[in-house]
Amino acid sequence: MSVDVMGNGRKRIGLAMGGGSVRGVAHLGVLEVLLREGIPIDYMAGTSAGSILAALYCGGLTLPEMFKYAPYVNWRRLTTPSFALDFSGGGFFRLDKLARWLVMLLGDIDLAETDPPLAIVTMDAETGERVVLTEGPLATAVQASCSIPMMFKPVEWNGRLLSDGGLVDNLPVLAAREIGADYVIGVDIFQPIYTRGFGILGRGFTAIETLVQHAGGGLALADCLIMPNLAGKSYWRFSQFDSLYALGCEAAERCLPEVRSLVQKCK
Repeated sequence: MSVDVMGNGRKRIGLAMGGGSVRGVAHLGVLEVLLREGIPIDYMAGTSAGSILAALYCGGLTLPEMFKYAPYVNWRRLTTPSFALDFSGGGFFRLDKLARWLVMLLGDIDLAETDPPLAIVTMDAETGERVVLTEGPLATAVQASCSIPMMFKPVEWNGRLLSDGGLVDNLPVLAAREIGADYVIGVDIFQPIYTRGFGILGRGFTAIETLVQHAGGGLALADCLIMPNLAGKSYWRFSQFDSLYALGCEAAERCLPEVRSLVQKCK
């Protein structure tokens, strides 16, 4: 888990893991490099796909265990059709299987019990408000953060309906600061690319990607920004596991001098 040096007065490092659906596998490569290099991770924050990887790590899985289970994840194992579709606030699918899978791996643990401390970003589906969760059922919080509006049914949480946090804070640097981090390493996996062959649809999709990537301002707030070269990579194909993981490793390796400089500031 995190390098614990409580009591020596050093500043704390947070790791913010952004959303990007299947591209989230790249977070695993980044995490492997940081842990291999002994980079202290005192706090974590995750949005959408980033919340899944952050939950697995902060919930107690070792890196080899994460490698063991992650390749077996696919849409069939994560989603259930919503046969009773409620157009006033439902979705075409549910992510209950995702929550049950997390409980199977981690147990029914509370966000307040994670080590290192973890913040998960969601959005109030009715008001559009950014909602940062730091306590309550970990698996349910992740389900909420991944529930893309209209596609997935929002999650009921203390009288609110919560959905994908990527629309309001896709790179949760601020959330990591809010729970105690002095410096934050951000991992952005949502780089847009314009494909001319798709014409007006391509321009529209690129515009949406750009809006999501910049939602919440995390790109500008990160003290160190790791950006795997994922432009043009699919958000939906789980078969890309090996290439996405490798791109995460490569990006983290490129940023190691900057990351080490950040660690020096914390001493």
